[in-house]
Amino acid sequence: MKTAVQIREIVQLGAPVLREIAAPVDNVSDPNVKRLIDQMLCTLASTQGVGLAAPQIGEPLRVVIIASRPTPRYPNAPDMEPTVMINPEVTDCSDEMEKGWEGCLSIPGIRAQVPRHLSLTVRFLDDQGCRKIMNLDHFVARVFQHEYDHLNGTVYLDRVENNRDIYSEQEYLKLM
Repeated sequence: MKTAVQIREIVQLGAPVLREIAAPVDNVSDPNVKRLIDQMLCTLASTQGVGLAAPQIGEPLRVVIIASRPTPRYPNAPDMEPTVMINPEVTDCSDEMEKGWEGCLSIPGIRAQVPRHLSLTVRFLDDQGCRKIMNLDHFVARVFQHEYDHLNGTVYLDRVENNRDIYSEQEYLKLM
């Protein structure tokens, strides 16, 4: 009998795990890693988020999921299948950067303008342990960089250039 996958609590800013450098996954086929990925997919699907990093559910491991899709939080987001990335690495990125709006499931009620690379190439293992390389650009590149930062103990507010670029969710929605 298959057990239901657990939706995990998303840890909030101030939790020490959000400031830790996450450890690499040594064995992709470990049942605990498989369970973690299932829990991350289920947890992310239960939110209006477009990405999730393992530290956000209290697990300091180098696993992210990128799942861009239109939501009330990101109505113009492109639609893509959820992509599991284990031990991701940035192998190349554009010199060109652009500021764009970001929010975070671990920092509810706040939005900010954050500078990010417009495009990048990433290398990672998928949930089957196969090595993959992806070129990401614009919104999806932004989502990846946001989640990748979580693996390195960084949150998006750390990247804001000016405190005037930080808005309450209510004021942000008035702009949209």
